[in-house]
Amino acid sequence: MASYAAFIGHHPTISLAELSAVIPDFQIRRLLGKQVVVFESSADLSPTDLNLLGGTVVIARGLDPQPTNADGIPNALLAAVQDVKGKIVFGLRTQGLSPKKVSELYRSSKKLLKKSGRPVRYVGSELSPAPSVVLHTEDMLSGKHGAEIVALTGEGFFWIGRTIAAQDVDAYTKRDISKPVRDTTVGLLPPKLAQMLLNLGQWAARSANPALPEKLTVLDPFCGTGVIPLECLLRGWSVLASDLSPKAVAGSTKNIEWIRKEEKILKSEVPATVWKQDARKPFDFANGKPFKVKDLPHMVVTETSLGPPLTKRPPLKDIQHLKSENERLQIDFLTNIASSLPGVPVVCTWPAWYYSKGPIFLEKVIAAAEKLGFELVLPPGIQSPGDRPTLLYRRPDQFVGREIVILRPRVKVAKPVAPTPEVPAKVAVKPVKNAPVAAKKSDKKPAAKHHSAFHAKKKRK
Repeated sequence: MASYAAFIGHHPTISLAELSAVIPDFQIRRLLGKQVVVFESSADLSPTDLNLLGGTVVIARGLDPQPTNADGIPNALLAAVQDVKGKIVFGLRTQGLSPKKVSELYRSSKKLLKKSGRPVRYVGSELSPAPSVVLHTEDMLSGKHGAEIVALTGEGFFWIGRTIAAQDVDAYTKRDISKPVRDTTVGLLPPKLAQMLLNLGQWAARSANPALPEKLTVLDPFCGTGVIPLECLLRGWSVLASDLSPKAVAGSTKNIEWIRKEEKILKSEVPATVWKQDARKPFDFANGKPFKVKDLPHMVVTETSLGPPLTKRPPLKDIQHLKSENERLQIDFLTNIASSLPGVPVVCTWPAWYYSKGPIFLEKVIAAAEKLGFELVLPPGIQSPGDRPTLLYRRPDQFVGREIVILRPRVKVAKPVAPTPEVPAKVAVKPVKNAPVAAKKSDKKPAAKHHSAFHAKKKRK
């Protein structure tokens, strides 16, 4: 098992849930504050893996052997840049070390590296590490021009690693801001959050059916301007996207065409279909309604309606009205999915309204979802901060937050079939010529034993 450290985003519980959902054999070894986690995994992680993680900023791999204290950092850095030709660029990313100690490490590391006879420059400072965009522009992740060393300390704990992956901020900005259609009149779903929803959906689908293909098909029935469909295409996943609003359908179609041109994603290799439909109406693809598809969706991932955008804190009376309306929509939507696509997991967002005394959540929809055969779940090792098995995403200035819900169809185990009563049966025995005659104890032959049978529910192909 390799050792890693991840610097995670501003919603640590969601980030940890995503890591648990995606990273094979994910095991948390240490949490340092709210935004650093040391973990182990059987996977050989790479920058490509981080490109699919919306909630992780930086990943570092632990050094082997591990230095015993921070004074070993300069030598660890020297070993990391031994293959660099020309000018060396280095940085430090720390947790638990004082600014004074970090400043000292920068100086001692630079002094040691200069002895190699090459020019040296460091990025970042004792107060903050270099932004992830600098790690990309300076080519420090590949080790071609330098390296960043990560040092983490805590009570009775010390860990050193090398940064191997960092978020590509420019790529996120491009597909968030530069896409041709952005509807600011509704809540804008960030691409990073869309990635996290897809990763949670993939976990829910594969945990129920490990035999699913590598390339999945996703249904987004509240597609808006297509944030989730765009992230699907970037993964090579087929997408079925619908919305009740013709404006949203047109915007999503245009954005999909844009991402295809920008990233050279062929329609023949990664199909996407966008159409107008109410999410409460049947998705009976198997019978050609609204149309036939080659592959049925493996999961539903969507941002449902969060209600009207709010520019100020709403009074309780208004919240109760919005809650009642949204509850009916969510229940009708889940009822449709359970009927149209039985056995398909759903990852969606529900609104959470914040007023002076705290958040107000949907309530009736949970009981309805359970009645429909869904169970609310979280990835292994993840605990919700509240009393609901859900995840919360909200910026401090927002009056409506997002409650992320993972709904996995409950696996029903059939009751054992009662054994057939054993009824002795008389057996006629034909006499055998010249056979020896044994003492006759009984003319009844014991009946064959019967075993209870369990009928497992067949998995949907």
